[in-house]
Amino acid sequence: MDVLTSPTPRASRVRGACPSLAAGSSSRLRPSFRPFLVKFGSLPPLRSSLKVSSPISSAEEVEKNDAADLAIWDLTSGTVSLSPLDGRYMQKVKDLRPFFSEYGLIRYRVLVEVKWLQKLSQIPEVVEVPQFSQDAHLFLESIIDNFDITDAIEVKKIEKITNHDVKAVEYFLKQKCKSHLEIAKVLEFFHFACTSEDINNLAHALSLKEALSDVVFPVMVDLCKEISTMAKEHAHIPMLSHTHGQPASPTTLGKEMANFAVRLSERGKAFSKIRILGKFAGAVGNYNAHKVAYPDINWKCIAAEFVQSLGVDFNAYVTQIEPHDYIAELFNNIIQFNNILTDLDRDIWSYISLGYFKQITKAGEIGSSTMPHKVNPIDFENSEGNLCLANAILSALSMKLPISRMQRDLTDSTVLRNLGVGLGYSLLAYKSALQGIKKLQVNESRLNEDLDQTWEVLAEPIQTVMRRHAVPEAYEKLKELTRGREVSKQSIREFTESLDLPEEAKAILLNLTPNSYIGEAEELAKSVDEAVDLVNGFKLP
Repeated sequence: MDVLTSPTPRASRVRGACPSLAAGSSSRLRPSFRPFLVKFGSLPPLRSSLKVSSPISSAEEVEKNDAADLAIWDLTSGTVSLSPLDGRYMQKVKDLRPFFSEYGLIRYRVLVEVKWLQKLSQIPEVVEVPQFSQDAHLFLESIIDNFDITDAIEVKKIEKITNHDVKAVEYFLKQKCKSHLEIAKVLEFFHFACTSEDINNLAHALSLKEALSDVVFPVMVDLCKEISTMAKEHAHIPMLSHTHGQPASPTTLGKEMANFAVRLSERGKAFSKIRILGKFAGAVGNYNAHKVAYPDINWKCIAAEFVQSLGVDFNAYVTQIEPHDYIAELFNNIIQFNNILTDLDRDIWSYISLGYFKQITKAGEIGSSTMPHKVNPIDFENSEGNLCLANAILSALSMKLPISRMQRDLTDSTVLRNLGVGLGYSLLAYKSALQGIKKLQVNESRLNEDLDQTWEVLAEPIQTVMRRHAVPEAYEKLKELTRGREVSKQSIREFTESLDLPEEAKAILLNLTPNSYIGEAEELAKSVDEAVDLVNGFKLP
């Protein structure tokens, strides 16, 4: 990287003075204090790994694209990028780049434009576009399959002239196809009767559907699996509960993990009810231009067939834009998933703080720059922080996108370019949580220590049994014994022995300990798989 530098400044020529004061007026910086300037023109060329692999790409080719020949660009761009998603955290979220980068958006636009031309060739009434030969179809398909970063840059060069991103795609395709004799005759039918949003809304729909299915959902599923595994493995380990931060009736560590696995799974099921929608109805949603050009064609039927052929559900009632209600519904569900995961992050953070979990250390890692002993719960803190950012962005998108003045304003266009940002921070948070979970070790001795010191939690079962056997003022008597007082195993035992209860009931209470007072927690944790559905969840219809 070429960097403009200036001589290293001395601290000050005035003994004892700080550099800013010695430099004179704060409104004018001395030349030696100018910040380093990066010559972006000297950065390595854009990385070709943004290319979406075609079905015929070999594993070796993909691996090569992601390795040696791309390392320089990743390091350099990551250092000067504005967003940490493309800088510090790039390696963790790079799988979203083919879907939500500028390159990804252009590629999906190309796909929609090409597919529409192919659809026109299949409509008998559009005689000006005869049915394409197999060779023509293969040529057009190759444009999609072989689309790479070089093609995307060519589109951006055209856009510098047109100042219109979708029109640049149309011109790119015309240039690309003019060498094919058959397609060259119908170049004007690229983008036929389309408004830009006919192309854009389908591009965004496809990028969302494929990114979620291929990248985001699998990590969500991994999270649920890991948490479910924790639930089953630790189903039998008793743990003191805390309500309002105070000791409460015991549970098991596994049962608390099961709670989260089931909650997250329920959000997964909700995705299967959210339809990804698309429109293809022209400038204001009424097929105005279509009907003038070809009045005898059922354009609504043609549009529905075309949209559905791309794997997107058809929305017939639209303006210039698809109203984005489905995006709001989709993101609101992700927000709720993220809220649940935030709850898990905070609970595990608290259990680590209480000593219930230890964390596996990694050689060479540093927890604090000044306190050598520290092993901080950084993965869960990172997850929580990024979930906060994700939900802020996803919430803004879900509230903004369904609102557009009359038949359309442009506010959604700039907002839609941030779809990948909210999902990127979500993905980063999921991976951090997963990393943190895999470092956890249960500290059973610490769990038992807390339980052994809180015999007051047995006040609940004792007063409940007393109520069953009609012992008067059962609650009040236990309150007098335990509230705000130090309670020991001996004091609980003496109180229980003094009760006027059937011997069988008294024996049950005398055998009870904080460790054994867990109700059905163990069984609930062991049967978590019955409540967690990862087969039908985390998929779009």
